[in-house]
Amino acid sequence: MFLHKHPYKPFIQPNTEKLIVGTLPPPRFSTGKLLEKDVDFCYGSYYNSLWLYIDAIHHLNLRYDNSIEAVKQREAFLIKHKIGVCDIVESCERSKIDASDLGMENVILRNLIQYLTGYPAITTLLFTGGNSKNGPEYFFRKQLKLYGKKLELVSDEIPRIHQFTLPSIYPKEKDTNRIIQTVSLTSVSGAANISISKIPLYQNLKKQNPAFNTFDFRVMQYRNFF
Repeated sequence: MFLHKHPYKPFIQPNTEKLIVGTLPPPRFSTGKLLEKDVDFCYGSYYNSLWLYIDAIHHLNLRYDNSIEAVKQREAFLIKHKIGVCDIVESCERSKIDASDLGMENVILRNLIQYLTGYPAITTLLFTGGNSKNGPEYFFRKQLKLYGKKLELVSDEIPRIHQFTLPSIYPKEKDTNRIIQTVSLTSVSGAANISISKIPLYQNLKKQNPAFNTFDFRVMQYRNFF
């Protein structure tokens, strides 16, 4: 069995308002065997990279290599936009060395509730995928249940939006319930392209413009949250 440990600590600032929540980067990020265009940072895989979409939205002209400068570019963007990253999986075991969520066994989770309590400015969780088994939303729902909480549906349109409440860390506040929203973004993985192709909105846009593709669809969706 391959022990797949998360190579990065959560990236959160005191004023972070949005938190990106995934599972684990591909195993090569844990073993240090990066590809030429990989960046040694959260979501640094060049293939199926969240940063490709963020780059397209903000025209950042990011570097895609193993340089320190590439890391600093991404850190600067996150800090400027008050976005953090805290994947929910700390480690897992794999019988097959790949990045499949379904292939994770004996999963050890990070306690996101504790991070949310420690960083009271956070109001939004951005899940990099829906509620599929072993996905970030799937694990978070299980974690919430341990605290007697559950996600309440706000919008059933893709990307689905839910919310939940946490007690405020400031007991003198008039409203002691802190509302946090979750957004289930369409995954950046290639496997998600099949799901995108079945979405009526995508089908309509594709019909209007045959050049419209799944990359364009994600950029359109992510633009509202990044």
